[in-house]
Amino acid sequence: RAAVTPHRPYHLIVFGATGFTGQFVVDEVARYAAETAGDSALKWAVAGRSRQRLEAALERAAGRLCMTDTEIIVADVSDEESLAIMCQQGVVILNCVGPYRFHGEPVVKACIENGAHYVDICGEPQFLERMQLEYHTKALDRGVYVIGSCGFDSIPADLGILYTQRQFRGTLTAVESFLQISSGSEGFCGHDTTWQSAVHGFADSSSLRRLRKKFGHKPLPVVGVKKRGYVFFSKEIEQYTIPFMGSDPSVVKRTQRFLYEEEHQSPVQYSAYIGVGGLFSIVKLFCGGLLFWFMVKFSLGRKLLTRFPSFFSFGLFSKAGPTMKQIEDTCFSLTFFGEGYSEGTDPSEGTPNAKICTQVIGAEPGYVATVSAVVQAAVTVLNEVHSLPRRGGVYTPGAAFYKTSLIDRLQNHSIKFSVRNWP
Repeated sequence: RAAVTPHRPYHLIVFGATGFTGQFVVDEVARYAAETAGDSALKWAVAGRSRQRLEAALERAAGRLCMTDTEIIVADVSDEESLAIMCQQGVVILNCVGPYRFHGEPVVKACIENGAHYVDICGEPQFLERMQLEYHTKALDRGVYVIGSCGFDSIPADLGILYTQRQFRGTLTAVESFLQISSGSEGFCGHDTTWQSAVHGFADSSSLRRLRKKFGHKPLPVVGVKKRGYVFFSKEIEQYTIPFMGSDPSVVKRTQRFLYEEEHQSPVQYSAYIGVGGLFSIVKLFCGGLLFWFMVKFSLGRKLLTRFPSFFSFGLFSKAGPTMKQIEDTCFSLTFFGEGYSEGTDPSEGTPNAKICTQVIGAEPGYVATVSAVVQAAVTVLNEVHSLPRRGGVYTPGAAFYKTSLIDRLQNHSIKFSVRNWP
């Protein structure tokens, strides 16, 4: 494990600990810290803008968990000096302050300049890809790892593809994933911050296209299934399905490019879908989607969307976030259907002749699976830094953790990977 010193006294610092997701991350770090003891005890702290709110958050956490005294660091994204002081004290910073397009870059910059590794739970492709474009060389030069999208966006998808590749006997060339979210009687709900990220991300989608041109990447060689339509009935999961609009396709593609260029692996063509239920759900989604696409193009529309998230998302997002019962009653499954060429078969000849089905399952995605994933990602950076690529840089989870035990760690912390029978 990376050692702490009198000048850098904490293994982990949770930044944004008073936020909705940050409070769950605090609980998870406290649970993990309780598993450590003696010389291997995890030393950690919380950080945020308000000492008073941080004290209240720790008091609430102490009521739920057996916690020793946890140090508090006051830091604000608008105050560079406070960020520098925070980053000088931690080995790894867990950044929970979003939307990242507005608040993420100062933290990345401070981590690189002050020698702290960085992980976050961002699901915003524009921020993730821009950080890689603008900060990869700087992070590499300083020996700092910046690893975004370490929550539900996009560890289950990115590491799920790696798991599928490892289980496949031969050359895997194409994978389709299908996300299903099951909820109880009170339904599923996400927090307002996620909704805000989606609103501003879709509003600025043209910037993402321009950003991608700056990389100057050559197209990856692909052999795989054709992409499906915007709405179709999936025989695989027996419900209507639409393309998944999150960061998974972007993150997986970046990982596959890294493995192709650095490890000379055959890249996987990836398509991500999400199940939405029956015909009534499709009609509701279509009407809501048209309204969203129209409103997101205008400043007034965006203000209304972000001011009334529950109304415009049909209750899927709210300023209050989900109740504990909603969280406890919700779970997810992400099923991968892959095809490729069996061992001894030349991928340049003929059509794919082998298939595989794998699955990643876990508890509620936004506030249970996400916090398990990001905490285990941070712990992996702490304990297996010599297994990470090069000596630093900006990476996806799959690229960063390709040679680590993160999948095994997740298996032991409520996110399960398995091979399934093809339906």
